[in-house]
Amino acid sequence: MNRNRLLIGVAVALVIGIIASRYVYRELQRASSIKPVPVGHIVVAARPMALGTPLTPQDLRLIDWPQGDPMGGSFTRIQDCVGRSLITPVAKNEPILEQKLAPKAAGVGLPAAIPEGMRAVSVRVDDVVGVSGFAMPGTMVDVMVTGQPSGGGDSVTRTILEDVRVLAAGQAVEQDKEGKPKTVSVVTLLLTPEQADKLTMASTDGRIHLALRNTIDTQITNPPPVFKTPLLLGGATAPHYGGGGGGHAPRRVQPSKPEGPAPYVVEVIRGDKKTDQSFPTQ
Repeated sequence: MNRNRLLIGVAVALVIGIIASRYVYRELQRASSIKPVPVGHIVVAARPMALGTPLTPQDLRLIDWPQGDPMGGSFTRIQDCVGRSLITPVAKNEPILEQKLAPKAAGVGLPAAIPEGMRAVSVRVDDVVGVSGFAMPGTMVDVMVTGQPSGGGDSVTRTILEDVRVLAAGQAVEQDKEGKPKTVSVVTLLLTPEQADKLTMASTDGRIHLALRNTIDTQITNPPPVFKTPLLLGGATAPHYGGGGGGHAPRRVQPSKPEGPAPYVVEVIRGDKKTDQSFPTQ
């Protein structure tokens, strides 16, 4: 009985071994029949680079990339990118694409990053106005101006530009009133010619503020201006404008004339009639 059980166990083990060996053999055949994927190269950034950076061979490197799944707009040779400027910031190992580079004839530096028909305008700001250093290249901002109309009247803050791109943010050295050098913050915005005129006029007589936007928020809201007096006094409406030609100064309210002293009142009795008669105070 024990001998029969042993023979049966050996037979079962042989069958399992044969099945396993055939399975392994088929898998090895299948693996050997898979053709290797052809590998090419694409150009990526060797280091983080800012907008306007002219590319050099040291700024770029090649990485492996499947030839059967090419990335649109990518480059396979470093020399095809050298000498062209970035029109957007890039991170380390980020692929260099055609849409991230200025045209070959556009030159180098920041001017190459300005699209045709647009303008780059720089404004001086402080740390608070410049959103405490968060207005970095590539971010979107609204531009507000605070000032007082030349004709007099209440101070007002209004939004003059919405959803404009920051091209550059840095510092510049200027002279103060005593002729001593001082460092100021400068933000450069990408604007249309009409927007450039608005910003230049606003920065001449008013104080410029920047409001940081979410980059996916492109809604234009045209918020109404905010006047100082109603804001501080809790008023719900802004002052009315005077004149029919759309004047810029709020209408002045003429004060009412002060009333004089109360008149004397004398009770007069004539026969059975009683009346009150007023006499002005001298």
